[in-house]
Amino acid sequence: MSGSPDYQITSSEIQENDAEIKIPVEIVSDEEMAFIEAAFSLASRRSSLSVLCSTSFQSISIASTRSFSSSIVCNDVEDLGKIQSPQRKKNKVSDSLLSKFRKNRGLSVTDLTSTEWCEKQMEFVLTIGRPEKTNAMKAGITRHAKLEEEVSKKVEVRVQTLEDIWAVKFINFIICANQLLFDGLTREIPIVGFVQGVWMVGVIDELRMPVTGNGRKLTLVDTKTRVQPRLPTEPQRRNGRLQLMFYKRLLDNMISNNFPSEQFYVHFSMDPHNILSDEVKMNAADSGFPAETLGEVVRYVSNVCSVLPPVDDQLLLRYELQADNSLIGEDEFNYDEDWLKAQMHSCLEFWQGEREAKYVPAAEKWKCQYCKFATVCPQTDTETESQSSVQGS
Repeated sequence: MSGSPDYQITSSEIQENDAEIKIPVEIVSDEEMAFIEAAFSLASRRSSLSVLCSTSFQSISIASTRSFSSSIVCNDVEDLGKIQSPQRKKNKVSDSLLSKFRKNRGLSVTDLTSTEWCEKQMEFVLTIGRPEKTNAMKAGITRHAKLEEEVSKKVEVRVQTLEDIWAVKFINFIICANQLLFDGLTREIPIVGFVQGVWMVGVIDELRMPVTGNGRKLTLVDTKTRVQPRLPTEPQRRNGRLQLMFYKRLLDNMISNNFPSEQFYVHFSMDPHNILSDEVKMNAADSGFPAETLGEVVRYVSNVCSVLPPVDDQLLLRYELQADNSLIGEDEFNYDEDWLKAQMHSCLEFWQGEREAKYVPAAEKWKCQYCKFATVCPQTDTETESQSSVQGS
């Protein structure tokens, strides 16, 4: 397979309240049960040739030439977007976490899967800050970087406007799609969509396009690394399944040409006719689709989506041993639309302030043993007081 240069955003000037540029990784082990972290790096997107051109792929890395306010910056593409849902309840518990921490941005798939893991932990991440990465997380990040390097190379591009940033993201989506059509495999695919009144963003770990007796279908794959040579517990596997289902929903929407471009421009206060920076235009042209504006890039996205096959309902989670990258096992499962909707509804209740954060259920309190916020968590304090009372009686 030919390597594809990766266009990514790598700017020390672009900063977020609660995110840093990073490559997506979900590391969950019985020993390292810290906050499930996964964010796709704008630092690893890829731009490549148009669907009808050559197969030498590269991706764009963005180095900003100006500072952006936190409301429009995108270190982490998954964090872009602003949620608006007029149909949801008016009586909020307080100012919602959504309005405080994701205003003018979107909920990332990581935001939602982390919420499913433990709402209280997600609340602490937002209000206190992310805990330091564990060694297991760092190992997972390194592994994902190596997997991406197998199919892409990074090329740095300077940006000047928000339109430039989004143009690069879409360029990298097009490149990934082209690589998929030519080679049958691509990795680190940025996606964005509007689902249940919510702007959502994410990055797919891997897409395959096997040819079967029934024709072509896209297979969504995510690789997770583990410290111990055994499959994870059911709550961990459930969380991974939810992640892939979110990705499938977003990708389905893009392929079906359901992307509300006009609403997208208005929501992010962007001008689709604004002329892109010279570097972005040059790299778009080098990738096979010359474009002057963000609107033109989005039209290329629509064109490439029209030739992509549907996403298979069967999704795949792979678990590797960190020590040697050997395969521990695989979890194949089917997409469940009803379950996904129920999970999303529950997550949005939390994010939009319709109720207080829930603690983990009794059967999953083992998660608290590995939580970096255990010393400040009211549930932990309550349990400690209860145990002390029993011992003193």
